[in-house]
Amino acid sequence: MKFIHIADVHIGAKPDSNYPWSQVRTKEIYESLQRVLLICEQQRIDLLLIAGDLFHKQPLLRELKELNYQFEKLQHTQIVIIAGNHDFIGAKSQYLDFAWARNVHMLAGEEMESVLFPEINTEVYGFSYHTRNIREARYDQVECCNNGHFHILLAHGGDERNIPIDRKALKELPFDYVALGHIHKPEMIGEKAAYAGCLEPMDKTETGPRGFIYGELTEEGLSIRFVPNSIRRYEWLEVKVKSDMTAGAVADKIRAGLDQNGSENIYRVHLIGYRDVDIEFAPEEFMTYGNVIEVLDDTVPDYDFVRLKEENRENIIGLYIDKIHESNTADDIKCKALYLGLEALLHARK
Repeated sequence: MKFIHIADVHIGAKPDSNYPWSQVRTKEIYESLQRVLLICEQQRIDLLLIAGDLFHKQPLLRELKELNYQFEKLQHTQIVIIAGNHDFIGAKSQYLDFAWARNVHMLAGEEMESVLFPEINTEVYGFSYHTRNIREARYDQVECCNNGHFHILLAHGGDERNIPIDRKALKELPFDYVALGHIHKPEMIGEKAAYAGCLEPMDKTETGPRGFIYGELTEEGLSIRFVPNSIRRYEWLEVKVKSDMTAGAVADKIRAGLDQNGSENIYRVHLIGYRDVDIEFAPEEFMTYGNVIEVLDDTVPDYDFVRLKEENRENIIGLYIDKIHESNTADDIKCKALYLGLEALLHARK
C-alpha cells in the first residue's frame, strides 16, 4: 500500500504580506498542493493523508467546491482529512454539511473515529479540532482494533496549546504509522511516525526544504522518506565581508549568492566579517536585489588598534584598549569587546 502524507497546507495564507512576492506566494501554496495531486495520479498512490490545517482559516464554500473538484479527478487515490487548529470545525463551519466526492473522507468528529479501506487492507483513525486550541494530551493512549488491517493514525498537535504529545508514548502506540501535522518542520519520530511539515514554508523562520512524506506499508513493514517538493524555500545567505571590500563589492557578492542558490528562493542575508572603517552599508538597498526579506549586518569595523591607542593615550579610548588587552578573558571575547566598545566610544565622540 502506497501513501503520501501531507499537512499544514494553509490554503488562503498570505506569507510575507508586506513584500512584492506575497500575492504570488498565495497562489503557489495551491499550486504546491496540485503538484502533490499530480504525483498521486502518476504514481497510483493508494492513500493521501492530510493531517490538519488544509486551510489557513475557516474555508469558504466556494473554496471547498474548487478543492473537491481537484480531489475528485484522482482515479486511484483515497483521501483522508482531519481539521486542525487553523481550520477547526466551528459552529458555522462549511465542513459540517459539505458533500465530498466519493474518494474523499473527512474524519470530522470531535472523538476518535476511523474509515476502513478493505481493498488496501488499511484503516485510518483520527478526529478533528472543533475549537482553536485543545490543551489535553489526547494521543498518548490511543487504541486501535486488532483486526489484521494496517492501522494509520492521523494526528495534529505537539505543543502546549494544541494537543501536547509525549514523543516516547507516541512511539509505543499500536499503529503501523502515525501521520502528524501542526509542526511545520519535517521530522521523523522513531521508525513509524513523522511530521510532514508544511508543503510551502510560511515565513522567514522556516528555512530549509519543505514537502511531503512518501510511504509504503507491506507485510514486511513500513518504509517512509521525506520528499522535498516546495516551489520556494527560505534560505540563509551568509556573505563574508573583508576590510578591502567596498559597498559595491559586497552588493555584487550578494547578487552572485542569490543567483547561485536559486533566485526563486527567499533570503535572509547575513553579513559577517570586517569592513573598512569608512564604509557604511545600506541594508534596505541590498533588499532590492532579489527576494531578500531581511539583512542582518554583523560586520565590525577593521580598526587599527595600535594607531588608535597612540592617538588616544590620554583619554578613555586609549584606556579602554589597554584594559581590554590586560584582561584575562578569552581572545575571542576580547576581540568582540574591543570592536563593540570602540564602536560605541567613537560614535559617542562624534
